[in-house]
Amino acid sequence: MSLIKLTIKGISYSQTQSGAYALVLSEVDGTRTLPIIIGAFEAQSIAIAIEKEIRPPRPLTHDLFKTFSERFNIHVKQVIIHKLVDGIFFSSLVCEKDGVEEIIDTRTSDAIAIAVRFLAPIYTYKNILDKAGIHLKIEEEIAIKSNLDSGTVNVTLEQTKTPKPLNLSEYTLDKLHHKLKEAVVNEDYELAAKIRDEISKRP
Repeated sequence: MSLIKLTIKGISYSQTQSGAYALVLSEVDGTRTLPIIIGAFEAQSIAIAIEKEIRPPRPLTHDLFKTFSERFNIHVKQVIIHKLVDGIFFSSLVCEKDGVEEIIDTRTSDAIAIAVRFLAPIYTYKNILDKAGIHLKIEEEIAIKSNLDSGTVNVTLEQTKTPKPLNLSEYTLDKLHHKLKEAVVNEDYELAAKIRDEISKRP
């Protein structure tokens, strides 16, 4: 199976779930994005690593992992998002020490936080992006990049209001596709990911 390289486009606040965020990955040579729901700590850790100017007073867990790895000459070569089951992404860290390669199972949010610190590339398989990727119009892609460049990727632990959740199981397939387009236009990638997962369950 062919691998597709991804890059981080941004992190958006959850509009439906307090304390949750959507990490938006995008294929390097294409317009599809891969929204992944992550927790507040992981979102903060990724944002801090992206914005080099921010230095926590004490090392975060992912900073400790990097320091530990470097001390023992372990190099993180790449991250591969290799499986998607019931809306949950599974990832691997491909590491190397003394010419010996090891593959370590990890949560995707942790894998991305570590990849950013090691400047390691992020990949997924074509079949996963075909199944879970969301197409962006060029103007939407520019808007996300603008948000990232302007610093709106900053993540705090503020609580957001939680609106009444949608019961997606009651929607028809056509309605779900319509709601998916709306979510993407509104840059609500957390909702888009939930709708995408509901669509994938349908026969």
